[in-house]
Amino acid sequence: MASSSRPDRPCDACRKRKIRCWVSDSGRDCALCRSHGQQCTFIEAPPKKKRKQTDAASPDEAVVVSVSPATTQKEQPHDYSNFPEASLLRQTLGHQHFRTNSYIGATSSPSRLLLELPAISQLGKYRASVPDCEVRRVGQNGYFLMLPDDQDVINDQLEVLDRIEATISPHGPALVELYFRIVHPSFPILHKDVFLVKYGRSYRELTPACLAAVYMLALNWWSYSVDLAYFVKPDVLGLEQVVPCLMAFDKAAKVSDIQAGLLFLQRPRHDSWRLTAQLVATAEEVGLHRDCTHWQIPDWEKGVRRRLAWALFMQDKWGALVHGRPSHIKVDNWEVFPLKQDDFPENVEEDDVEQGSSEVEKGILIFIHLSTLTQILSDVIDELFTVQASKRHDSTVALLQTVKPIQLRLKAWYSNLPSCLELGTTQSRKLSATGQLYLAYLTVEVTLHRAIVESEMKQPLDAGLRRITREAAIMRFKSVVDFLKRLKPEHMQGFWHFASGSCLAIIATFSLVLLATSTEPSESRAIHSQIAEFRWLLNINGPGAGFTKSAVDLLQSNAGFLATYRPQGPPNVIPGHDQGRTDRSADQTRSTSLSNTESQDEADSHIPNTQAFENIAEDLQALPAGISFSPNQPWLYDFDDLVSQTCST
Repeated sequence: MASSSRPDRPCDACRKRKIRCWVSDSGRDCALCRSHGQQCTFIEAPPKKKRKQTDAASPDEAVVVSVSPATTQKEQPHDYSNFPEASLLRQTLGHQHFRTNSYIGATSSPSRLLLELPAISQLGKYRASVPDCEVRRVGQNGYFLMLPDDQDVINDQLEVLDRIEATISPHGPALVELYFRIVHPSFPILHKDVFLVKYGRSYRELTPACLAAVYMLALNWWSYSVDLAYFVKPDVLGLEQVVPCLMAFDKAAKVSDIQAGLLFLQRPRHDSWRLTAQLVATAEEVGLHRDCTHWQIPDWEKGVRRRLAWALFMQDKWGALVHGRPSHIKVDNWEVFPLKQDDFPENVEEDDVEQGSSEVEKGILIFIHLSTLTQILSDVIDELFTVQASKRHDSTVALLQTVKPIQLRLKAWYSNLPSCLELGTTQSRKLSATGQLYLAYLTVEVTLHRAIVESEMKQPLDAGLRRITREAAIMRFKSVVDFLKRLKPEHMQGFWHFASGSCLAIIATFSLVLLATSTEPSESRAIHSQIAEFRWLLNINGPGAGFTKSAVDLLQSNAGFLATYRPQGPPNVIPGHDQGRTDRSADQTRSTSLSNTESQDEADSHIPNTQAFENIAEDLQALPAGISFSPNQPWLYDFDDLVSQTCST
């Protein structure tokens, strides 16, 4: 059981992991035990310390001595290669302190073929580079130059680390705990135990960029920590001032710097396309684009590399979308296997019991499904928005042919979502990150229909097909409005991917495109009404979620544009929805788009007599608008219909 008067030694959990037992000033449980939702115990007897003839303690002895942060902040980093076999840090590829690994590519100056030749003698051995470098082979096509960092660079990094810690002290351990409670479950690009092992020894074991990124992101949830809420929040500007030098372009490539860069980019309104390009180049430098399944590195490091690779893939593709830029990552040079549960060391048992924490298991599923959605987004960009793609589509009809298989893939993605990720499934006093997943999905849908609407203005469709495509496009916007209505405070205060604010701005732009291209007064009134509702929802949610600001500002700056299109008559319902319904089941039947024969007959009557468009109307209208999101529910337009049906089952 937990001791009422804490002994002056590490708790059982920290001794077993051989890390420092770090306790905050409150004098309660250590950071490790609190992160796992357990109490410190001191049941096991302290081990007898073996004394050597010298006064210096061995690395193994040093890790089990419980000391305060003040006495460890100037401690020199350990050499991980000398750690015992059981250590997580032994034999890692990209996590060696003050060493840099550089991937040897197929056309690099060092030849992989010559490296594989057996050496007849030491004198005749092929030298890959300068004498200070080593070559490490971790698998087929997995050769790396291992480069020691320059001592001046090391000294500079230690100085920056001390500056960062001085800015945050004494709140560092509490911020680390806060990060792993709220941010990490939704954005798991670090290895929790590895970070805590290093941090438990000394903050100097970490790279400056990674330490600063964890602190800065955790500061956004300062009030969610019982230990921090009553203290004055440190000025984040002190950390902001060191960020440019932390992410300098001429730095040696390290895995931890990619992790730090991605964390920097998740801060509200700190997205940077140039930094994204730098991170992609850094990832290529450390071989993150290659499959590491059979490499001779620790299993936990393989999982970290895959998670980090897919996080970077998402950053690049969503960045390309929101900035309107060419993607940096090309499929031809991407060998990373899809994520699976085994790539995540955390499990549901590690859910933190403190209020305001994020759910671990749900966060893993969100991350996996967002990565698969991003692969679809990648194809949307390649098939519709590259320079060459724009030349392939000589008509809107040709564009519709390209859109159809992507629409079907989106439908399949949605159908495969587990029921635990339904938007309405939240736990009491827990933050939820599911909102970012569904906003991302709706943005991909909107992007598809924006391409169709804008193409149709330049290359018109016949009247029947135009009506179908516009009804489907307007329904996407209505789905976003209904999605915003269903968000709870648990969603708004949770973690949102960096692109979330820009996604709302893209949707706001889409609504203006719909309004500007409308030729029917009734349709214009319906769109204008939905824009007003959209703006209202953004305004009332804005104070609790800064990511909505971009869309709010966009609509505010276009107030005059909206006034130009303000309808004079009474507002109308969205096209495709009957007003004054009296029979709910009949409405459900009318709104089903994939299985309703009547809808199919009506669509066929307007589609050109071409085999390629036999089912195009079905696919365009196949929107899973029920943001309760259950894969077993019908493909309906109306959220209320879906909720009604869910309650009756």
